[in-house]
Amino acid sequence: MLERYHKILSGKLQPYYLNAKERDRGRDFSSRTMDELWNELEKESKRGIPPLELKRELADRIMRNCILCERICGVNRERGEVGVCKVSETKISSVFTHLGEERELVPSQTVFFAGCNFKCAFCQNYEISQLNQGRKVAPEMLVEKLENSGGKNINWVGGDPTPNLPYILEVLSGLSKEVPQIWNSNLYLSEESMKILSKLMDVYLTDFKYWDDRCAKRLSKVEDYKHVLKKNHLLAEETGDLIIRHLVLPSHIECCTKPLLEWIDSELDEPRVNIMSQYRPVWNADQHEDIGRYLNAEEKREIRRLRDKYSHLGADR
Repeated sequence: MLERYHKILSGKLQPYYLNAKERDRGRDFSSRTMDELWNELEKESKRGIPPLELKRELADRIMRNCILCERICGVNRERGEVGVCKVSETKISSVFTHLGEERELVPSQTVFFAGCNFKCAFCQNYEISQLNQGRKVAPEMLVEKLENSGGKNINWVGGDPTPNLPYILEVLSGLSKEVPQIWNSNLYLSEESMKILSKLMDVYLTDFKYWDDRCAKRLSKVEDYKHVLKKNHLLAEETGDLIIRHLVLPSHIECCTKPLLEWIDSELDEPRVNIMSQYRPVWNADQHEDIGRYLNAEEKREIRRLRDKYSHLGADR
């Protein structure tokens, strides 16, 4: 469990992004067509770790017809157009050493981005994800701050980091710190973004919310949720470690929590699971009868039983 992560911390492995930088060797991909870039990425992935500059070029091009997430908005963000996430230019809400993450990650150097591609009625940090509270930070300024940070990893979070992928790659191109990179996300990414992240992120810290697509559509305004999340978790574990968070919603243990945990246990290879019980009915939760309250005593007892059942997955007790 978290084998790659611990090997990087012990000095037995380099973070992926440093290997990707070593593969650059001054190559210029700006004259390539998109098809040529994707073909090159596929070839380089089969050989080993693709160059970081190749991934930067792909991510920058995608901004002209944004398909970073499965919303597939297709807007030209280079011209200031915005899609569902409402992110035109990257804004950062905060950068700090987080002591409240999973025990393996603490202290974690977190970068919180403003904006999100989800519209969760119960968003626990709606100020930054839905109200887009943050400020612009030059990539070189963030590089300097991260180089001098005390965290044992760098944790890209939000909101959601997905709309800010090109900015993150620019920061990584200037970074040299030998620490694991963590993609802390709802993982509602397009296939193209998952290809860019492959062999770049060492750990995927995911937020797996629902099992029932009807719940996902009603409470987060997303389509085809289960298919996308299943596919992307399987892709993520091919090259990175997995930590999966599941925030238990009131009234959703039977329709979402139980089948979701059963799938994780049967289909994924040694993920670390965090079954979370700290739900609060904030933002617009009071507009929905099922989630407009705290977890009740029976639901909390059931969560304890589930933690015991899935203790082999590292489920926090």
